[in-house]
Amino acid sequence: MFVNAGALAIAILSALPTGLACLGYEGGLPKATSNKQISAPIYVKSGQVFDGGWAKYDRNPTSCKSQQEGGESDTAFVLEKGATLRNVIIGKTAGEGVYCLGGGCNIEFVWFEDVCEDAISIKNDKVGDVTWIVGGGAYHASDKIIQHNGCGRVNIINFYAEDYGKVYRSCGTCEKCAREVYIEGVTARKGGEVAGITKSNGDKATLVNVCTDAKTPCQNYSGPGVKDGAC
Repeated sequence: MFVNAGALAIAILSALPTGLACLGYEGGLPKATSNKQISAPIYVKSGQVFDGGWAKYDRNPTSCKSQQEGGESDTAFVLEKGATLRNVIIGKTAGEGVYCLGGGCNIEFVWFEDVCEDAISIKNDKVGDVTWIVGGGAYHASDKIIQHNGCGRVNIINFYAEDYGKVYRSCGTCEKCAREVYIEGVTARKGGEVAGITKSNGDKATLVNVCTDAKTPCQNYSGPGVKDGAC
């Protein structure tokens, strides 16, 4: 369901409480109000808000090919710069969950039942572009939940992750630039790293009030798959 955006998303985000720890919702996947079968991605244009009303969206036929790299056609949702997606559950048949093209997206209270390849991918954002991921969560991501390919900033607030490889990973093989991630109030259980960044690119990660059992919550990399100490 599309609604008018205006300054609504900014107002909601600015009203969020600060300084509170571990606000990732730990009550499990929300109960879906309905089930939607989609055969192609849903596109949300710049400035639009898509409010799913807690419906669950599945790709039918499935676009999940396990950890085989997918593309835009395999997603459930594609957001243009400045678009907002909220109150949605994405099922396990989506090969790619959400693409944010150009950064500046707002992804609010979006849940992923069982991550196939990546849950959220931020692409083509520039320095100064800020993408917000507020609330929501993801289960069963064998590798990454959030993949950041562009050159902007990603704020991850009050997100929940369980059984995962990495909550956030900056791209180590994309354009060389300093990517930035700010993670606050996140709860991450039974997984690997909360943030993985590429040290040689000048990436920066800030973790505040994060609750996790990860051995190394913030991991530096010197190249793809090459760990280089804690952040």
